Amino acid sequence: MVKDPERVEAKIQKLRLLEALLFASAEPLDEEVLGGRLGPDVDARALLEELRAHYAPRGVNLVRTGGGWAFRTAPDLAPLLRLEQEVSKKLSRAAIETLAIVAYHQPVTRGEIEQIRGVATSKGTLDILMEHGWIRPGRRRETAGRPLTWITTDHFLDHFGLETLRDLPGVDDLRAAGLLDSRPVLYGVSAGAGDALPSPDEADEE
Repeated sequence: MVKDPERVEAKIQKLRLLEALLFASAEPLDEEVLGGRLGPDVDARALLEELRAHYAPRGVNLVRTGGGWAFRTAPDLAPLLRLEQEVSKKLSRAAIETLAIVAYHQPVTRGEIEQIRGVATSKGTLDILMEHGWIRPGRRRETAGRPLTWITTDHFLDHFGLETLRDLPGVDDLRAAGLLDSRPVLYGVSAGAGDALPSPDEADEE
């Protein structure tokens, strides 16, 4: 079957435009936005998958993160690009636990976070997670007092290299990676009914 040279050229131009849009954007772009730039009657998803396959063996990969698409360094090359140790302030245990609860139980209210952790959650902990861009307010519950709920953001997925929330690791994986304390915390998330809750002196430390 002989391919139409004009159609082939048009497709190549669409792929080039798609590539340029993704490279130029500082944030992941969703398919609706990309489709609007590519023009009507263009299958943006098909072009994205073709571009993803093209970049799969290269130094940068096209990945889907949250509701958008973005170019990211190939995972196996990341260690080779680290020229120096990055110094940053670690999140407190309270912040890590709070982020885990929001990720696994969203939408979740502050009261529910406190019930799961067994200690009070300071406003500062939620503020820190919002400053990182990892959580944001969700809808208010249609219950007494209409409490505000909290949910994770697309930036949370992008930062941790997740395509969707279904890709969240299990709690055992988090502990093995050193992201959770080995002690039995996060009652209702990872521990059994017989596990101990954090004592009051382990409450939020900012």
